[in-house]
Amino acid sequence: MKPENLNIIIADDHPLFRNALRQALTPGFSDTQWFEADSADALQQLLDAEQQNYDLVLLDLQMPGSHGYSTLIHLRSHYPELPVIIISAHEDNATISRALHYGSAGFIPKSASMETFTQAITDVMLGDIWLPAGIELMEINDDNDTEKMAGKLSELTPQQYRVLQMFAEGLLNKQIAYDLGVSEATIKAHATAIFRKLGVRNRTQAVIALQQLDMEKVELN
Repeated sequence: MKPENLNIIIADDHPLFRNALRQALTPGFSDTQWFEADSADALQQLLDAEQQNYDLVLLDLQMPGSHGYSTLIHLRSHYPELPVIIISAHEDNATISRALHYGSAGFIPKSASMETFTQAITDVMLGDIWLPAGIELMEINDDNDTEKMAGKLSELTPQQYRVLQMFAEGLLNKQIAYDLGVSEATIKAHATAIFRKLGVRNRTQAVIALQQLDMEKVELN
């Protein structure tokens, strides 16, 4: 039995991959609506659209604005009922183990066949966890600095997380206020809350904290 009438977001920064994936999967999922996001910010804008309910996010770990596992952590914290399947060119046990540790409902290598994608999505929509065959999950150490920062990051509101991403892009408060349609005072208030929740003193330290969840740095822990 295949699930039908789904609303699925493909969050990946490569338009050719998004288009190919959508076209390949469409025949297998009747009446499914497909939505696309090319960055973490675009994904958040889709989620903020209250008129639409989503059933699944197919999430690339390395799209613009997404520092490794940070967007996955954010999604699981604020949208716990929305399953997330990671799609990634990184297929090693450590990456897959970390993705499951942070709450993904499955992991599909980008090298997988469309039949595999279809089966994985079907399994997850029916309530199962889907992993590639032969994966030996690793135990994740919850006591290191990266894990502590992941917990702190999950406490940020969606707007605070968005502001933090813009800090990481090097945008000034004035630019962020303009882009978000709010006052500079609001951005300063968000900054104060971000610093408090992350346990840092300024934006440079906040960005460094966010970068702890970059895939390259996580694998060193």
